[in-house]
Parts: sequence; C-alpha cells; structure tokens
Amino acid sequence: MARSYNLADLLEILAAAGPDRPALVAGAERRTYGQLSERASRVGHHLAAAGVRPGEHVAILAHNRAEWIEAMFGAFKIRAVPVPVNYRYVAAELRHVLADSDSAALIGERSLLEKVQEIRDGLPKLRHVVVLEDGSAAEIPDAVGYERALAEADPGDDFPERSSDDRYIMYTGGTTGYPKGVEWRCEDIFFGALGGGNALGDPIGAPEELAANAGQPAMAVLDCAPVMHGAGQWVALMGLFSGAKVVLYTDHAFDAGEALRLLAEERANVLMLVGDVMARPVAKALASGGYDTSSLMAIASGGAPLTEGAKRALRDRLPDIMFLDNYGASETGACGPSVGAAEGTARFMMKPGITVLDDDLNMVKPGEIGKLARSGHIPLGYYNAPEKTASTFFTAADGTRWSVPGDFATLEEDGTITLLGRGSLVINTGGEKVYPEEVEVALKDHPDVDDAVVVGLADERFGQRVAAVVAPRPGATVTLEGLTEHCRGRLAGYKLPRQITLVDEVRRTAVGKSDYKWARSVLE
Repeated sequence: MARSYNLADLLEILAAAGPDRPALVAGAERRTYGQLSERASRVGHHLAAAGVRPGEHVAILAHNRAEWIEAMFGAFKIRAVPVPVNYRYVAAELRHVLADSDSAALIGERSLLEKVQEIRDGLPKLRHVVVLEDGSAAEIPDAVGYERALAEADPGDDFPERSSDDRYIMYTGGTTGYPKGVEWRCEDIFFGALGGGNALGDPIGAPEELAANAGQPAMAVLDCAPVMHGAGQWVALMGLFSGAKVVLYTDHAFDAGEALRLLAEERANVLMLVGDVMARPVAKALASGGYDTSSLMAIASGGAPLTEGAKRALRDRLPDIMFLDNYGASETGACGPSVGAAEGTARFMMKPGITVLDDDLNMVKPGEIGKLARSGHIPLGYYNAPEKTASTFFTAADGTRWSVPGDFATLEEDGTITLLGRGSLVINTGGEKVYPEEVEVALKDHPDVDDAVVVGLADERFGQRVAAVVAPRPGATVTLEGLTEHCRGRLAGYKLPRQITLVDEVRRTAVGKSDYKWARSVLE
C-alpha cells in the first residue's frame, strides 16, 4: 500500500523498519517504536468501534504521559483529527475549545475530566469519553477506562488507506480572546513544523524514505515542554520521526534538578526547555554541580525566546553547548534558528518562503518594519472561523498564499529577520512605537529580575508610557533607576520603562504567555 504523510503512516514506516528501537520514555512507561504503533492501533480500533469516523475530532486532555502520544497517533490511524486541549484551562475555556472544535470523543485524565463534567450539557456533539487514571477518585459517568479499552481492541494495522490531506489541529492561545484552532494538512505540518524527516538537513522526498531513520545512531531528546502546546509537541514528533528516543518530563511542576537527573539517566543529547522560565533554574542547578551532562549536545527552546543572559548562564557550565532556539507560531510552523540579536526580541535566519511583508503583501526593504509572513507549507486556516482566517491568511496577486499571524519584524541587510512583537500590543509613546516583548527581554536579562510583563498606560504628555510589572529574584532588590540604567545600553530612550510595580510572581495566561490584562490592572 502506498504510504501518505498522515502521521500514523509515518509512525508505521518507522515501526516496521525498527520495531525494537526505543521510542518513548514517560515516567515508568517505556515504548519501542513497535509497541507505540501497536498501542496507537488499539486506540484507533477502539475509537472506530465507538463510532468515531474519519475527519471527526478527538480531544486529548492530559499532562505529559505516554498515553498522550499514543492517543494522538491513534486518532491519526483512523483518519480522525486529534485536538490537544490545555490542562490549565478553566471550565469556560474548556467549553469553548471542546464545543468550537466539535469534538466527538475525548481522552482525558480523571481529575481533569471532572472539570468537563460541569460543562458536559453544553457539549451535545461529545459522544464518547475515555479515562486515563491519574490517582483521582472523581466519578466520570458513561466513560470507559483507557487500559481496558486497549486490552479489548484489535492491535493490528488493518485500517483504510490514509491521505496526506488528513487534518491536524492545534489550538493556539492568542494574545486576545479565546483560543483558535489552527487547521493544517498532515503533509504541510510534517514539512512546515516537524522537520520533514531531517531536522538539520534536507527534507525527505517520499514517506518511505523515513525508514532510513530507523538505522541512524540512536539519539535521545528530553522534552520538558508540555506536549499539548505546539513547541513541546513538535519537538516530540520531530524526535520520533528522526528515529530518536523521546523522553517526556512528566512531573506537573518543573524542577530543574529532576530534569537534570532524568537527562543523566536517559543519556539525553538534546534538552528542550521553554525560554528563561526553565533555562534559568537549570543554569542555577548546574552551578551547584553534581549532574552528569556528558551526553548533552544541544539545548532547544520554543514557546518563548531564550535571553542572552540565560544563554550566558548556561554556557558558564556547558561551554560547548549548541543552542537550537527556533522561531515558530501555530500559524507558521517552525521558521528558522536564532542567530543572536542586538535589539528586538530575537534575530532569526529564516527558511526559504519566509519574509517580511508590507500591508500590500510586498516585501519590505532592508531596515523597514513589516509583518513576518510565510508561504509554502502553511495551514489551511482557523477551524470554524472564516473571518479570523481571512484576517491572517492572504493570497497575493501572483497567487502566492501567505500566513501573516501579526508579528512585526524588520528585514536585515544580511537576509536575517529581527522580530519585534505582536502588533495588537504595540505601545505608542509620543509617536514612537514600542513592542512590549522587546522591553520584557531586556528587563529579564537583569540578574535580579525573575520575570516581567510590559504594557502601555495612558499618559497625558506622550499618549502612552511604557510600564512594567516586575518580579525580582527571591532576596533581591530592584529599583526603577537600576532597571532603566540596565536597559539604557540595549534600548532607545523612548522604550525605557517610566513606571514599575513589584510583585512576588508575574501571572501568566493558561498557555504560559504574558497576561497583559492582569499586568494593566496591577499597574493601574
């Protein structure tokens, strides 16, 4: 049977070529490629028997665990569409995503499904619920246990033929409003975000070529990011499709010492973190010594930029480390590696098909500001949201389709792209535009700052002034003067914060992004 770029086809190719190769480690659970594919087949057969049809949506609501990955591939096996759901969501957000996505089935952890019970009446399309045990005693009526469902299901691979057009959906927590479901074709996500079968080189030319990755020397990737988010999920899938062993960090709270112990135990070559919020504790733990990092070659970051300060702190302990800091968005995929930046949030050497466009979809001249845009392997649009799709995905006069998610950027003379931040949050101070992320990065680079969020407040003289909510490191004292002095060498004068409020902890949204609404209320 000819294979497609449906992700289940790709897993089956690797499982056939290297069935006994280690694929997944999550807590006490371990899976070879053969076992992972077989358990995913059982999930698929169970869902099909429960009436889930091709093209229908299967929501996954769980922390990092082996079953998360099995469930995802299980949906792909029957050409259904997995929908990752954020485990931090409150009832209203859960209701929005499960209803907006038209999910027909839900595979979730018992304690998290308890929240779904509150809104179950508002989900008429949800017909089938599968429970993953997590120690909770919550009653989930009319649900079936995951292990029992798998034990009773067929482990074989006799499924209808799949297609490269089969869908992949990723809900993204935008900076405004409720999350939106970004809808991709499997082939486009594979090349646009999952490394195309070769993360550091040329992509494969046909699905069957993936089999060669089962003969590569075994690599190990320790993924500390949640796999319900794009960054963590893409790293896990990129690892699996390259034939690596993917180790998921399964504790519900990030502990740098635990991550480093796991790294040593599993001989991880790549460590995936989420920005400074994980990188700084890791640097601190390394400074206290006692961890074997001899296997580690690279540190990857996604979901948030790694500041130069965090990189320096890691390099002090790991002088030969490579940083794989990639720019990506749910609407663009993974776009290219960071090359260090003097200003802005980060500078990237982008892949072909990625550029900076003006409002008429023409490329800007070097030094000019426009919006980051990607063509080629891009999403179809937002599920169930034609107006939002029309405001992000455009077709130029020459027929080229572009994804323009709203990140402002500058094109440099050498072809690199400097990111400036989201347009909806731009601060206009005396006619000058300030991108909050740029100021946040500068503030977080201060040795005494743990976290920071920057917003624009109404100002009589300048229209808006730059203001920051700052969480100092425990025991440290920070002042407005000290912070402006620190930022002065990095930012133009008009970008410097004019007001700060100190807090014990900076609040973040359910998807870990800066909570600008909260920051504004704290400052006002």
